[in-house]
Amino acid sequence: MELNLERIKKAQENIKGVARKTPLFYTSTFSNQCDCNLYLKCENKQKTGAFKLRGAYNKLVNLTEEEKQKGVIASSAGNHAQGVAYAATAFGVKATIVMPVTAPQAKVTATKGYGAEVVQAGQVYDECYAKAVELQKETGATFLHPFNDLDVMAGQGTAGLEMLEELPEADVIVVPIGGGGLIAGIATAVKSIKPSIRVVGVQPEIVASTKASLEKGQVVTLPGAKSLADGISVSTPGDECFKYIQKYVDEVVTVSEDEIALGMFSLMERNKLIAEGAGASTMAALLAGKIDGIKGKNVVALISGGNVDIATVSKIIERELVLLNRRIRFTVELQDKAGTLGALISEVGNMGGNVVTARQNNNWNKKGLDFADVCFEVTVQSQEHGEEIIKSLKENGYLVEVHK
Repeated sequence: MELNLERIKKAQENIKGVARKTPLFYTSTFSNQCDCNLYLKCENKQKTGAFKLRGAYNKLVNLTEEEKQKGVIASSAGNHAQGVAYAATAFGVKATIVMPVTAPQAKVTATKGYGAEVVQAGQVYDECYAKAVELQKETGATFLHPFNDLDVMAGQGTAGLEMLEELPEADVIVVPIGGGGLIAGIATAVKSIKPSIRVVGVQPEIVASTKASLEKGQVVTLPGAKSLADGISVSTPGDECFKYIQKYVDEVVTVSEDEIALGMFSLMERNKLIAEGAGASTMAALLAGKIDGIKGKNVVALISGGNVDIATVSKIIERELVLLNRRIRFTVELQDKAGTLGALISEVGNMGGNVVTARQNNNWNKKGLDFADVCFEVTVQSQEHGEEIIKSLKENGYLVEVHK
């Protein structure tokens, strides 16, 4: 038994009519920024919000009736959970999913909504995997591995077939790596069709287990770490996956947590795409200039999933606005009399600033009861725009203190 193009094409037939053929579109904004012809393969638009449905459904198709009757059990940081839950319900099979206690609530709620029983255990994927193995021994259910399985890898590889069907002139494909099932399937598919194509994997630098394994020439285990890219925070790559990664993947690069956050923010702002950390890791690598040799090339970045808590999205936006100097904080000394605060807010608004908060710190300041210090948070269009607003306020006689 091996993973090959024939097996991946069979998987494509198996999932036809169930998994969506997700959009592949050209982005001029990021093409200009990254100096290449960049296309985004949007698996965040897949059913269940991620690519995992492909592999999970293909695995269910290949189970025997006896295996289905025993029910299935899986471990997952969230996306495999939803894929298995969806597929199991479609086949009328009982599903139990073990997820980390740190899994985003959106993923936990969605998994339950697709019909699975959820057990939460451990902080990272590897810990919940151990709990799932324990439960499997107790119940006799059929274990569905999230990545280290040929049927799962074949299902994930169908995304690669779609890329080349729509963009046969692709030169480089960039794929997130957790346990390795996605990149193993995609790399096997695309290299079998077009050997000249380059496949680059992306991992969080705080848990780059596949990169470390490639450097050592064998599977290694790194200490567990919680990344913003929770879906690819895997300490040990699958040994079956690793065989195909060694054979077909050209390079693995890493990205920092800050780079992942910027990738998420940039996709939201410029392409109106919600991507989880793992899904945005490919964009993070490209924006950070981590991938060499792409100038003028046709590059496909896989956006692997979009299942992220809205609270996390809010934090990312707030954080990036501050880091990019597009949310400024400053204190202004005002006369404590009617109309002065309203006049200042109007003045900031007329200059294109959006006042988010305005808070009076005290009823008076060091000058006495007739003056007050008011702290502002203002969203601006750019760092230069913010500097212009501060400069204008000072020129108009306001005493302004800028906070970093």
